[in-house]
Amino acid sequence: MIITQIQQDIAWADPAENRRRSEEQILAAPQSDLYVLPEMWSTGFATEPEGIAEEGDECASLVWMKQMAARTDAAIAGSIAIHASDGTYRNRFYFVKPDGSVTHYDKRHLFTYGNEHHRYTAGSERVIVEWRGVRFLLQICYDLRFPVFARNHGDYDAVIYVASWPTSRIQPWRALLRARAIENQCYVIAVDRTGSDPACDYCGGTELIDAYGTLVSACPDNTVCTITNELDLDALNAFRKKFPVLNDAD
Repeated sequence: MIITQIQQDIAWADPAENRRRSEEQILAAPQSDLYVLPEMWSTGFATEPEGIAEEGDECASLVWMKQMAARTDAAIAGSIAIHASDGTYRNRFYFVKPDGSVTHYDKRHLFTYGNEHHRYTAGSERVIVEWRGVRFLLQICYDLRFPVFARNHGDYDAVIYVASWPTSRIQPWRALLRARAIENQCYVIAVDRTGSDPACDYCGGTELIDAYGTLVSACPDNTVCTITNELDLDALNAFRKKFPVLNDAD
């Protein structure tokens, strides 16, 4: 499984420009099985979504994700701020496959410190999607601070964290990513943004971490870039068999 993680500077409230930037980065890293974009990659992290969130589950950015998945014969993943058909606003993580099928996860832990809960409705389901033999747990940003929700019950191989995690709290981000990898014996695929929005500055922090907690690869801070790596499931399964800590989990 070849994955490409996309660290980008998100243009505030400009989905068309962000689609253009994302397409440029994806096409510069061909032949991956999965491309991962950050949290609210099409608009930036909008805690007041009125006039900014995209409309419904057939919004232009989701249509673009489907087109890019078909064009690259790869899955495209990332979260979008949407105004859902039931009238609620959702921070919705889409995982789109080349055949046009879509799995989504609505952010469970809304960022109350930033008032995300005032406008958005939280999800309740823990979502795992299988793609080309790899099982992925879908998570968004603040979810990282809540390990019980992410507990590996032997049902996933990698967890994807898409985020808009600010520079001021980047050290907890890096520490918690390693903790999730170690305690769940899994790969952690973490994609954070760079640049700034009206509220925060972002340095990046896009990393791939293996089940030992070892940093496999990372984007340089404050840089628009991609990293492409292979997930080695044979090595992961051999480690789990040799050292089966998940069998003793609470």
